[in-house]
Amino acid sequence: MVRSLWSGASGMNAQQTNVDTIANNLANVNSAGYKAQSARFKSLLYQEMKTKTIQTTGSPVNSDVGLGVRVSAINQHFSQGSLLSTDSPSAFAIEGDGFFAYSLREDQINQADNNITRYTRNGNFVWALRQNGNLELTTSEGYPVIGVNGQRIEVVQPANGAIKASDISIDADGNLFYIDPNAQAGQNQTVRFAQIATYQFRNAEGLERVGDTSWSVTAASGQPIAEFGPGGNVDRPQAQGINRSVIVQNYLEGSNVNIATEMVNLIVAQRAYEMNSTSITTTDEMMQTANQLKR
Repeated sequence: MVRSLWSGASGMNAQQTNVDTIANNLANVNSAGYKAQSARFKSLLYQEMKTKTIQTTGSPVNSDVGLGVRVSAINQHFSQGSLLSTDSPSAFAIEGDGFFAYSLREDQINQADNNITRYTRNGNFVWALRQNGNLELTTSEGYPVIGVNGQRIEVVQPANGAIKASDISIDADGNLFYIDPNAQAGQNQTVRFAQIATYQFRNAEGLERVGDTSWSVTAASGQPIAEFGPGGNVDRPQAQGINRSVIVQNYLEGSNVNIATEMVNLIVAQRAYEMNSTSITTTDEMMQTANQLKR
């Protein structure tokens, strides 16, 4: 009977982790670029009570008793979230499997250094004003976003006139343009000055979650695959076998959490927790009855 106490306790611990995971999903239902998680379980070892035998007086089957359950993994789900409209001209959403990249260090940007590079689906960027008057594309926390050439994305202000953040646009390939304030009538008024880098992974579920909407590279995820080479469109690595993502301006990718599904999972986890608690209570009552038999 003591075995059932520990089995019930292991079930309660596992379901507590399950509830924590579901609660975190619900808490981030409005977080841009958030990807839902789910707990997976694995049975613990079985204790053999009786071995099967081929003798006529024996049993043809084993008698095994399980010893409980544990959490085997917390999976990440990278399905596409809904695109949410926003008025910010520096808000970019990704349609596809790509990730933006940003550097944790402003003085060193290198997408090959996995120690300082993070990947995200949250395109809620801002055009930060630098001391030299130039505009630089950064995350909302101030980290510089990485371009296709592995450099920071910066708008150099012309000698005459000024470029405002509202004058900057982006196409589906991530090419950034600004309206030239010095352009003459009949001239091309848009100037391409940079391209946002996007990356894909062979196994995105192997990425290590750093915060709610950022990930870092691991051996399980594999190295990042650039959707565009350093030269932009002409150097795109077609041989990598990836489908290019599409970038949409004035939109953010919402969380892919399904509230109805999470509420159902929460009810199931709560009932499983209660059943494991009941098994412990039942075992306690049985032990109490056994202790009172001598009276």
